[in-house]
Amino acid sequence: MKHIFFVEDDLSLINGLSFALKKQGYEVTVARTVLEAKALWRANEYDLVILDVALPDGSGYDLCREIRRTSKVPLVFLTAADEETDMIMGLDIGGDDYITKPFKLAVFLSKVNALLRRSGDFCQADAELSSNQIRVRLLTQEVSKNGIPVSLTAGEYKLLCLFMENPDIVLSSEQILGRLWDCEENYINGNTLTVYIRRLRAKIEDDPGNPQKIVTVRRMGYKWDTGKGGAL
Repeated sequence: MKHIFFVEDDLSLINGLSFALKKQGYEVTVARTVLEAKALWRANEYDLVILDVALPDGSGYDLCREIRRTSKVPLVFLTAADEETDMIMGLDIGGDDYITKPFKLAVFLSKVNALLRRSGDFCQADAELSSNQIRVRLLTQEVSKNGIPVSLTAGEYKLLCLFMENPDIVLSSEQILGRLWDCEENYINGNTLTVYIRRLRAKIEDDPGNPQKIVTVRRMGYKWDTGKGGAL
């Protein structure tokens, strides 16, 4: 049975989502404050974290940063903070998805199931990706360029892995957004993706102004170009 850690202070939401998650076959542990969450986090192991941003005694962002110091557990923000800057921050500091309130229960459960499914797939994945002088160690999430470590945010890391897992294949913006975050267009849009790609290029390209690894295919999307050609 998968164990979900739910950090939320709204009692009605806790009751409703806990009931729905348990009906899906998940075990649910709830914390209503940052202090309680820290104690429960240290005491148990979890397969997924659902985290509110605004908590009575602190920020979910800070709690996320603390979790990410020791764990790669899938983590989804569930919050009323719906500004694009909030979403980018949540994804950058380690969130795997960002759901804004109000939301549809069926969509929420679909995202939870997808994150848990991906985490299982990840454990069975190859240990390393390597091309274009970029190497990614999947088990430790370490990235290097020509042997030199590269520091990426969580969103940049996921984007890089998606490209490297699909070499020489053109991916549309919609495909990228859907496969990375399962987000509806009004949550994480093409403008946000452009920001991520610009940041990633600045860290891995020899000349970010003339990218050779992540290339733009006009009117179609983006491609991880290995120089070997490939399918569209």
